[in-house]
Amino acid sequence: MSAAGLGGGVPRSCSVEELRTLFLFEKLDEEQLNWLCEHGTVEAFEPGQVYAEGEAAQWFYVLLEGTVVLSRRVGADDVEVTRTSQVGVYSGAFQAYLGDRVQQIYRNSLSVTVPSRFFVVSAELFSTLMHEWFPMAVHLLEGLFFGTQIQQQIVGGRERLLALGALSAGLTHELNNPAGAALRAASALREGVVGARADLGAIAAHGERAPSLAALVAVLDRATEAAARGKASVSGLGPLAISDREDAMADWLDDRGVENGWQLAPTFVQAGLEAEDLDRITGGVDGGSGGGVDDGLDDGVLPAVLSWLARTLETEGLTAEIEEATHRVSDLVGAAKQYSQLDRASQQEVDVHELLDSTVTMLAGKIPAEVRVVKDYGTGLPKVPAYPAELNQVWTNLIDNAVAAMADGGTLTISTSLDREHLVVEFRDTGPGVPDEIKGRIFEPFFTTKPVGKGTGLGLDISWRIVVSRHHGDLSVESVPGDTRFRVRLPLRWNGDGESGS
Repeated sequence: MSAAGLGGGVPRSCSVEELRTLFLFEKLDEEQLNWLCEHGTVEAFEPGQVYAEGEAAQWFYVLLEGTVVLSRRVGADDVEVTRTSQVGVYSGAFQAYLGDRVQQIYRNSLSVTVPSRFFVVSAELFSTLMHEWFPMAVHLLEGLFFGTQIQQQIVGGRERLLALGALSAGLTHELNNPAGAALRAASALREGVVGARADLGAIAAHGERAPSLAALVAVLDRATEAAARGKASVSGLGPLAISDREDAMADWLDDRGVENGWQLAPTFVQAGLEAEDLDRITGGVDGGSGGGVDDGLDDGVLPAVLSWLARTLETEGLTAEIEEATHRVSDLVGAAKQYSQLDRASQQEVDVHELLDSTVTMLAGKIPAEVRVVKDYGTGLPKVPAYPAELNQVWTNLIDNAVAAMADGGTLTISTSLDREHLVVEFRDTGPGVPDEIKGRIFEPFFTTKPVGKGTGLGLDISWRIVVSRHHGDLSVESVPGDTRFRVRLPLRWNGDGESGS
């Protein structure tokens, strides 16, 4: 059996005449062709793999005879991207002329399906001949390669800044609502505490006719119990019914000498109390030395007690509002922290549902009321290895595109499921769909269907690279009018070298 050549195949004799027939070398002179035959080799390969994606790129291959297949790793699978028998096609270390400025690895896998021959030259020699024979071409290619790379980085950074600005505006809006509610409630609470203190002073001014502290506590306890029973009934009333209750309550308070009854009435009604409730609450209170518990409050002290009771009930309601508002602020800050992943390791095992929830919360300000978001999460799904901040960027891009597609309203359904060794996240919208003529281009960099100034065309390109290149997964789209689905497949585990495992 013949020894393997430097490129992994079986050495064969090199023919200058054969090299001259290749479109890659047809303009070379005799001296250059002889140099190629002297420094390169012709090698034969049986059907099988020539090199694998991700290996160090050491050789440059030019097909002389046979059939080649180029494939890319997508998740745990090798996906065929090219199959050809055209003589002269090349692959391998064709970026060697860029040197150490670019990671020198094979960008795809190369296989042959029939016995095939290649002209093979080392990456080092390929780089040398490029710089010595085509110096101007090398400069142009370097400028094109690095210029495009820099342009993508700049525009990609711009895309992220635009997204960050939109998210910041949305988060500010979302935070402003509970913060404003808490501020208003705190201000009203301060006034209520001052008023309740004044009411207690007015009660105490009645001397022996004033109810005891225990009697006031009993009033408050009975009012709280009655309010707990009545609040549910108030929540189901319409504005007119509530207004009628407030009018009846104001009349009842006026009849008992409460000067500002119209101001206190809404507080009692919102607490779930009616005039009959107040009759029962205040009718059995020890009115001091003037009588027993069945005699009720002295008519002179009753207005002050009712005013104090209203302010105390209002204080409890305002405290609940502040608590609810601060919980909302805390939830938003937690979502922002989860979304940004500022305090987390860059790569970790993550709960995809937590990432999705934080992204939806962050984008709440950008999602119009006409768009309904439905979460259809699978149960018992495992954590997956991921760069969470980057996945959040993918979710942001896909949700933003779906919302933009449903300008007149619709439903966005976010679902998760398990597909063998992959976790699947699907974003389904009811927009007009992606036309067939552009479906194959939507993942291309700088391609966008949005109006000028509304999109950079990098959102889906960035998402594809994050999912496929960084997470060894797959991002695909299926679309018909009224049903567009972007599907992300993430492997459940990676091998030690960062590749996905099956």
